[in-house]
Amino acid sequence: MASSSLVQKQKLVFLVLIIGLLFSFGNANWYGTGMTNLGNPDSIDPNGNVINPLKKCGFDKMYLLGGSLSDTGNLISETVGSTLPFGKQPYSHGRSSNGLLITDNFAYEAGINPIPDPYKDLNFYFNKGVNFAVAGSTALPTEVLATKYMISSPVTNSSLDVQLDWMSDYFSSTTCLTDNGCTDRYNKAIFFVGEIGGSDYQYAILQGKLTMDQLTDMVPDVVAAVINATKKVLNLGARRVVIPGIFPLGCLPIYKTLFQSNVSTNYDEHQCLNQLNDLARSHNEQLQEGINSLMRENPNAVLVYGDYYQAYKHLHRIATLNDFDTEKACCGIGGDYNFNITTMCGHGGFNNFMGRNRYISWDGINLTRIGNKIMANWLIRKTVPKLQCQS
Repeated sequence: MASSSLVQKQKLVFLVLIIGLLFSFGNANWYGTGMTNLGNPDSIDPNGNVINPLKKCGFDKMYLLGGSLSDTGNLISETVGSTLPFGKQPYSHGRSSNGLLITDNFAYEAGINPIPDPYKDLNFYFNKGVNFAVAGSTALPTEVLATKYMISSPVTNSSLDVQLDWMSDYFSSTTCLTDNGCTDRYNKAIFFVGEIGGSDYQYAILQGKLTMDQLTDMVPDVVAAVINATKKVLNLGARRVVIPGIFPLGCLPIYKTLFQSNVSTNYDEHQCLNQLNDLARSHNEQLQEGINSLMRENPNAVLVYGDYYQAYKHLHRIATLNDFDTEKACCGIGGDYNFNITTMCGHGGFNNFMGRNRYISWDGINLTRIGNKIMANWLIRKTVPKLQCQS
């Protein structure tokens, strides 16, 4: 897929990319001025009353495993004492965006307030759930990546299996007040296993270790890790679990910059890279097969595939209709996609974001606040009917 010169470039700039990823924690202005409420998940009943579809589920807690699309501060807590400028402009608040994430919006719309705090922040109380997700984490254990694929996980060692250990320890340490207290707690809780897996492929690509065929061969292992994690979450007592797929990787500015080409057949009608989108579709299809198998094995649990791939496509359509920039990163510099792997967002000089509400990509990898909001609204509408909540 990549020429030898491109592979060499990837190796030379890989450490720079990792530092940029570590900086990906947004100045969370939440629903500030200029926030366009596109694709609102609410509906209107015959009497003109606003109906919030998630609130009828009565969720009072949320528990999350995953990566940068869900992390609200765990990676920052892991790197206390680092010389990296965490918490400074343009990033702060522990999120890989300039505002609320997709899962934050789920919590907000479900009426889970405050939004669950990160597990690593010992100053918080977890009365509304716990966020175990860590930005940059992988679905596969770091030792498996290293021994089987010769890939390093340079951002964090807190892979999905580690996060599961945290979750198990946390649940073991909490006391149920009555015999059915734990059952009630889980019945009113929603769990997210992911999104996770995107970093496994990202590290493989950036380290130049695998061909496209080898990346495809890696998919079953990554998916199996997510499915096995979901099994463990069910064994811990979860009753409603959302398992998201991954984005269309070929649409992200980071990859469109790395693999920019004049060959038109490399791109689809949305100018996304075909091969990387094929990889993402393969991951998502195998993940859905695994979820369907788990549903047959666990008829009393509700398992829902979170279609982040189609949600991103919806975001792209909405953004295009509203004249948003769907190609460039908001926080970045240079090239056709406002992305330079050697000068990523967080390296300074990126403090003027007057047009941030007109972008869907924040830093070339993660979404902006408004991008997350539009995707979350679509996902809520598609997910709620499958959650089998009683009205």
